[in-house]
Amino acid sequence: MQAVSERNYGGAISRLTMTTDRAIGVIGFIAFSSLTQFVLRVALAVPFWKSGILKWNGFLHLNDAAVTLFTDEFKLHLPGGPYDFPAPALMAFLSGCGEILFPVLLVLGLGTRFVAAGLLFMTLVVELTIPDGWPVHLTWAAMALAIMAWGPGQLSADRALCSVRSASHVPGGATTE
Repeated sequence: MQAVSERNYGGAISRLTMTTDRAIGVIGFIAFSSLTQFVLRVALAVPFWKSGILKWNGFLHLNDAAVTLFTDEFKLHLPGGPYDFPAPALMAFLSGCGEILFPVLLVLGLGTRFVAAGLLFMTLVVELTIPDGWPVHLTWAAMALAIMAWGPGQLSADRALCSVRSASHVPGGATTE
């Protein structure tokens, strides 16, 4: 009687394992790594793009509100502070440039790991400026670190450039030109 019970228990474990394997296969099919890496890049790009697009009145022309934010509103919350931003007009300009250029490069997957490092640095500065926003900033930092660690994936300009470069090289260091 116990042998039959153990056999049924083993059969249940086997069915559970097979069902779990199938479910993992379906999940892997839906969330394949290249799509996941692309979505991660887009998700990190969006908040920076939305912030950056509001800082400009035209090509390389910051609006007054962007400069005013860095001059009057934003402060660096460091020990012994808060402190004013040094060169607020320059900081506003660099921030606005980064918030436009980095998201575009990130979505395209061009220079992805470097761009993610730049956005991680910007996130750290934003955290020092708005410390109460840490739950959102932590999410941005996690996305940037993931992109830096695992790269852009197959759906990226970086990958296409690597493919072109490796196709133009032949063994022995010679190139096909």
